[in-house]
Amino acid sequence: MGSKPMRALLMVVLALGATGCAAPLAAPGPTPHPFPRPIEKRGPDPIGTESATVADSATPLGTAGGYEISGTALRFRGVPYRDGGADPNGFDCSGLVWYVFGSHGVALPRTVSDQARWGEKVDGADLRPGDLVFFSTVAPGPTHVGIVIGGDSFVHAPSSSGVVRVERLSASYWASRFVGARRVN
Repeated sequence: MGSKPMRALLMVVLALGATGCAAPLAAPGPTPHPFPRPIEKRGPDPIGTESATVADSATPLGTAGGYEISGTALRFRGVPYRDGGADPNGFDCSGLVWYVFGSHGVALPRTVSDQARWGEKVDGADLRPGDLVFFSTVAPGPTHVGIVIGGDSFVHAPSSSGVVRVERLSASYWASRFVGARRVN
């Protein structure tokens, strides 16, 4: 392995391998297009307090309205639940929200607790399609998220059923666990 051609070949192989490590990690499967642009948050914002804002230098959010957002979410009914999933091969609750909004050019954080800090607080009686609804299911505070589709319904990726589905907000299970709502668009 002391020859110059072998060293050159080894250097090329190592260089190619290094570029693969430098590439950003992406979720398997298709990427939402246009891919979401980062949003800068200003200060902490748990549910029930001030709204998070888009940085002045950030590009504008996507122009999709609530009906477009909820319509996109509905297209994924029946997709299996996958812990940590954030693509049409399988979603967890926050992965579904992240992917749906991202497919409309709206960048959201990836976790429920972080998503619960974005947008403006919305009263539960004033929900509109596309609003995010948060529930306390396994621990205090927001631990589950869904997207309002209108009326008394929301779409989400629950682990209990194994697939993305639509449920009623007024169902006793969800109504008793509701902790807040946010409007992102």
